[in-house]
Amino acid sequence: MTGILEGKRILITGVLMESSIAFHAAKLAQEQGAEIILTAFPRPSLTERIAKKLPKPVTVLPLDVSSEEELAGIADTVREHLPTLDGIVHSIGFAPQDALGGNFLDTPWESVATAVNVSAFSLKSLTMALLPLMQDGGSVVGLTFDAQFAWPQYDWMGPAKAALESTNRYLARYLGERDIRCNLISAGPLGSMAAKSIPGFGDLADTWNHRSPLKWDLTDPEPAGRGIVALLSDWFPKTTGEIIHVDGGLHAIGA
Repeated sequence: MTGILEGKRILITGVLMESSIAFHAAKLAQEQGAEIILTAFPRPSLTERIAKKLPKPVTVLPLDVSSEEELAGIADTVREHLPTLDGIVHSIGFAPQDALGGNFLDTPWESVATAVNVSAFSLKSLTMALLPLMQDGGSVVGLTFDAQFAWPQYDWMGPAKAALESTNRYLARYLGERDIRCNLISAGPLGSMAAKSIPGFGDLADTWNHRSPLKWDLTDPEPAGRGIVALLSDWFPKTTGEIIHVDGGLHAIGA
């Protein structure tokens, strides 16, 4: 049997650790037949080292999604390696330390602006930068952390993720006529590099030990990676503007 991504070309951001969702999405995408290319920031050498653990060799390109100059050139750079793209995985999020860890009421606008720019606006800017490579349609998949709630310690990343979720809906609205689907995976907490940057992350994650209907494993990013690959495939041909929860079902449970 061929894989569900056979013949597809996918660009994946955010491969920073072997434990990251993006790494598992990249691994599964290759196993399912896709050609992939990775982008990395701020340390492409780190991503190149991690990428050696993937099933097949892969090109790693440096890309700062907050740089208009780098975004302006990324389509041409990608084209040197892959002539077209069928999918984009946006696994990018960042907030300065003073925007996290219980500092919500005292966070300055400059830090909030950074969080929203890197974590939300970049979904739109990255997609538009790569749009010339998606002339035959495709799938854009991003990662969120359920923005319905005010989570402990998460602070301004919460509004940034809410902005990401809204941005996804608007991209779906405007890119549907180009046959481009835009969806998000809302994953439960995982022990990724991003999580480790959140003060008090353990307290937030402990919620899953008490309320998740399905047992949740902080060390297993593969279920979220599978969700990404499924949305990149042709098995969801008419699904766009959606948020698929891969969180053990906690989003559906009250107190």
